[in-house]
Amino acid sequence: MRLYFNKITSLKYPLTIVMKNIFLFLALLITVKGFSQQTAKTVNLVDYINPLMGSDSKYDLSNGNTYPAIALPWGMNTWTAQTGKMGDGWQYTYDAHKINGFKETHQPSPWMNDYGQFAIMPVTGHLKVSQNGRASWFSHKAEIAKPYYYSVFLADHNVTTEITPTDRTAQFRFTYQKNDSSFIVIDAFDKGSFVKIIPKENKIIGYSTKFARGPLKNFKDYFVIYVDKPIVLAQTYSDSTLTDSLSLHAKHAIAVIGFKTGDNEKVHLRVASSFVSFEQAELNLKREQGNDSFDVTEQKAKAVWNKTLNHLVVEGGSVDQMRTFYSCMYRMLFFPNKLYEIDANNKLVHYSPYTGTVMPGYMFAGTGFWDTFRALYPFLNLVYPSINKEMQEGLINDYKEGGWLPEWSSPGYSDVMVGNNSASVVSEAYIKGLRGYDIETLYQALVHGANNEGPRATGRKGVEYYNQLGYVPYDVKIDENAARTLEYSYDDFAIYQLGKALHKPESEISTYKKRALNYRNLFDPSTGLMRGKNKDGSFETPFNPFKWGDAFTEGNSWHYTWGVFQDMQGLVNLMGGKKQFIAKLDSVFTLPPIFDDSYYGEVIHEIREMQIVNMGQYAHGNQPIQHMLYLYGYAGQPWKTQYHVRDVMNKLYMATPDGYCGDEDNGQTSAWYVFSAMGFYPVCPASDQYVLGAPLFKKITVNLENGKKIVINASNNSDSNIYVNTMTVNGQPYDFNWLSHKALLKGANINFNMSAQPNKQRGTKDADAPYSLSTDK
Repeated sequence: MRLYFNKITSLKYPLTIVMKNIFLFLALLITVKGFSQQTAKTVNLVDYINPLMGSDSKYDLSNGNTYPAIALPWGMNTWTAQTGKMGDGWQYTYDAHKINGFKETHQPSPWMNDYGQFAIMPVTGHLKVSQNGRASWFSHKAEIAKPYYYSVFLADHNVTTEITPTDRTAQFRFTYQKNDSSFIVIDAFDKGSFVKIIPKENKIIGYSTKFARGPLKNFKDYFVIYVDKPIVLAQTYSDSTLTDSLSLHAKHAIAVIGFKTGDNEKVHLRVASSFVSFEQAELNLKREQGNDSFDVTEQKAKAVWNKTLNHLVVEGGSVDQMRTFYSCMYRMLFFPNKLYEIDANNKLVHYSPYTGTVMPGYMFAGTGFWDTFRALYPFLNLVYPSINKEMQEGLINDYKEGGWLPEWSSPGYSDVMVGNNSASVVSEAYIKGLRGYDIETLYQALVHGANNEGPRATGRKGVEYYNQLGYVPYDVKIDENAARTLEYSYDDFAIYQLGKALHKPESEISTYKKRALNYRNLFDPSTGLMRGKNKDGSFETPFNPFKWGDAFTEGNSWHYTWGVFQDMQGLVNLMGGKKQFIAKLDSVFTLPPIFDDSYYGEVIHEIREMQIVNMGQYAHGNQPIQHMLYLYGYAGQPWKTQYHVRDVMNKLYMATPDGYCGDEDNGQTSAWYVFSAMGFYPVCPASDQYVLGAPLFKKITVNLENGKKIVINASNNSDSNIYVNTMTVNGQPYDFNWLSHKALLKGANINFNMSAQPNKQRGTKDADAPYSLSTDK
């Protein structure tokens, strides 16, 4: 230091000036460093997302069956470009070349189709209002899809469309070129609709009554649209027939407004909708947009996405892995979507799909518990419990207004899929710590659903047989009977767990504990597989374990045999022990991908998706077997879970249009990936435990809503280092094959030491196995 000052004294500038400059320079360095750190912390995670992931799909082969959803997390309304015809569940497909409108949608999947829908389309030149007539060629090269913003160039009209959303509204920005004939078409769709143009207010109102799943009483999707340019031409059409009125009720009502535009002229629309009334749609617009410009709305939407995604911060992966992770996470944050609105008195209200009236309180819609009880709801309970609390309150209103809990809501009770898995969704939430809502009413709803058969897939089909015999028989004309039995058995376990948590008397809940072991009634020792059973106690004959459907749901016996979430040790025992259990698991991958499709009469897409991925009988493209990879830890060979999980993540997921290996299904298939990338998975949601795998990234930080953090470190993770050599939790060596939810909520530092070779000594003891009902003391 002395030498340095000696050098300074030889300079021509006074020492005070030199020192001042040095201090300024050091301050600048500190500022720059601080700024760079701040910039790193505020990275736009949303920009990793590709909303087109999974959109390259069709009826007979699903790569996700998704569409680019432009919305806020759990927002009431979603927008998408529409390439399919009106009423087609495949409303946007990547291989299409023409767009015929920009659609407000509430569609959870193409198989469920849509409700609450209308479309907006800019048109120029010779006016054509039909979908085919107004359609325009487009290219993905001139398309930008982000969760908070969508843009595309419509070549035939020389117009660029931009969209940005709020929860219940959206803004459009159309960039026209000089034209005497510029139009906007508002299509309220068929099945009964209404439009009205009010030129003096630059306003269009209307409603659509079209829905795919019902019945729905008094259902209307009311919309209000304001344009920031005087309306010169105003017309309404009944289907494609011009009328002489500006107000039209028709089977298929369409409104058209027109005006002249200049070069690069931007025309803005403010759009809002409501399931309650026109007045509520106006209120939604005022409350959510105010006087915000398009750009301000876009930035607010982007900020909401970044804040929501910031609950999981991932580091140390490839760009492709980051994109896949956050694209999957994006898909997990839409359904169920809000059906509730906030009225003029700042009270929560909703249209009830059960009563057809406006009711107070929360309501959500658009999810199937058969899919989402497995991993999507466990993810919400861990990362976003506050939104799931709202969803639980919505379920209370489902029960009060409709008499049952939904198993598939779209938006009311939908007659599709099997099981009584609302039991898992309700029980898990309370078991994992949610409080502050009427759990007693929900408990009574579960008991009611478990002992009665309700309308449109609610309650339990075949309940009398199940409660009397311990299974739903194969020969009593109830399809998918074995699947129902296995799912009811797990659902009974969920009710038992909730009853325990609520300190219900043993005399009340022991029945559900007993029924939780009903899976045993379908196990066939001669094949080591689950098998349909007749009313007289004999097994179905002939039996083909490769037969899809029939006794099972969208799968075969090789898939459903593992559906004993609550008692895997019991299944190990039935199979003769760990060695036989492991051999059976291994067989899933070594068997050829053969199948019997005779029940369906065609190769359904789920079968084809299993066949083509070259993983034997492992059918990751559908839900029944997705947890199976995590079962090796129950039998002392967790390294096989680590291998297979990484293999599936690498082969079957990518943030590309063909990036899934089957239906994404309301966040469930994505939730499998996100949990797996974190290094654990909720095999038995209605328990406190997650089963360990191995993390995908070098570091993941989970920012919990309670202010605690879960930090998952795997610094030597790599494409080759896929196995867990050793592990610590909060600094202590950890050999168990599970993690506790309750412990994670307190905050945790989890360190994985990864290796290229499996550690076959870790996690091998009986005591290391995750929870099973058979070993519950």
